[in-house]
Amino acid sequence: MSGHSMFNVQRSLFNVQDSLNRRAFLKHGGAGVSTAALGSLLASPASASFPNYAPKAKRIIYLFQSGAPSQMDLFDPKPQMEKHRGEDLPASIRMGQRLTGMTSGQKTFPVAPSMFKFAKHGQSGAEISELMPHISKLADELCFIRSMHTEAINHDPAITFCQTGSQLAGRPSIGSWLSYGLGSANRDLPAYVVLTSFGTGRREDQPLYDRLWSSGFLPTQHQGVKFRNVGDPVLYLSDPGGVSRGTRRGMLDELAALNQRDHALFGDPEITARISQYEMAFRMQSSVPDLIDVSKEPKHVLESYGPEVTKPGTYAANCLLARRLAERDVRFIQLFHMGWDHHGGLPNAIKGQCYDTDQATAALIRDLKQRGLLDDTLIVWGGEFGRTIYSQGSLSATAYGRDHHPRCFTVFMAGAGVKKGVTYGETDDYCYNITKDPVHVHDLNATILHLLGINHERLTFQFQGRDYRLTDIHGNVVKGVVV
Repeated sequence: MSGHSMFNVQRSLFNVQDSLNRRAFLKHGGAGVSTAALGSLLASPASASFPNYAPKAKRIIYLFQSGAPSQMDLFDPKPQMEKHRGEDLPASIRMGQRLTGMTSGQKTFPVAPSMFKFAKHGQSGAEISELMPHISKLADELCFIRSMHTEAINHDPAITFCQTGSQLAGRPSIGSWLSYGLGSANRDLPAYVVLTSFGTGRREDQPLYDRLWSSGFLPTQHQGVKFRNVGDPVLYLSDPGGVSRGTRRGMLDELAALNQRDHALFGDPEITARISQYEMAFRMQSSVPDLIDVSKEPKHVLESYGPEVTKPGTYAANCLLARRLAERDVRFIQLFHMGWDHHGGLPNAIKGQCYDTDQATAALIRDLKQRGLLDDTLIVWGGEFGRTIYSQGSLSATAYGRDHHPRCFTVFMAGAGVKKGVTYGETDDYCYNITKDPVHVHDLNATILHLLGINHERLTFQFQGRDYRLTDIHGNVVKGVVV
């Protein structure tokens, strides 16, 4: 075959593929772009189909505790372990569970009872550690799930699994799925905002990657927008010197016209995403400065969040910012607080983490409730897996560490559609295996979507010939924790 003939064949194949791409886009996204149709073009392609039923929650604040908090030191007490202190974990309990590289070489697995005291709180009698005095006062607002379990045993795949429903990177995050399915309730701010913080934890702990709030194969306008901890939370909030707002607006209008022309030629949905992102960036130049200005917050509100609330990038400051984002109807607000990876020196380290998070978490819940926002805001608090009852390394009366443990851990929820004052699920005496009402990560995500009015089996996106969803082919709504 001559070079000219080969070129014609390749061009024909390209034209066929281009036609198919256009046909798929026109089928799902509408034909043509005009200025009048721009608003509908930029709407979420799934938003016309969701919610499936009346939602309990309009928005979610997900307080992700990165590194995996120790459940038996915080919310799942095992006082009977004191009589087994230092004994080797029975083989009948471990049942051959795989170990991480941190403890696979240990000759023994000595039982390490928690050194912290627990008490029952509220009318519900929820058992909460002395490390959480502020959260303890909200016991009757909270729903604890002690029977969470996951599939991953190391941090990166486990966090990725919680966020995307897959241990492998590349899938859309939960916030992106919600943005895609429900769209935005505020045209001047992103539907999905991410905030990160370090407190007393070790700086060398596992990092967070931007792909954790990626839109994956969904249109890119649904990816999370991470606010920075230093300087302006979003870059380029101010126009360059000599550029007026009118000039900026005119430039964006001309750029949108060029992009619309390209869209008419190629039908690429990423072009509409580009238009959407430019427009959002322009509006955020006005909305973000107002959002982050806490100067008018009453003194008693600031004090309720703790002494670090006015220090940008702290967990306390991010909790206050989360409330302000919720007031502005941002759909999905996610706080990642790092430093919970306590392989050694757990008692001192976990005290620091609770100092960072306890007061501000409780203040956020109270603040939302006082403003009437808790009725339609879902709060989720938890990490990627749990910790082992046995000590990693040496054990003493005041020092121990804990390894990763995917078989059981605790999260708590509060707010819209969640049962109050409930403790759901049970673990065995060693806090090692679930004995009642197991809840898989897919089940938790299905329940979150359910509370936002979405049937998790129907929120799908076709990619490479397959329908994907956040819960893959799994997941059941946990009816015991919803009203």
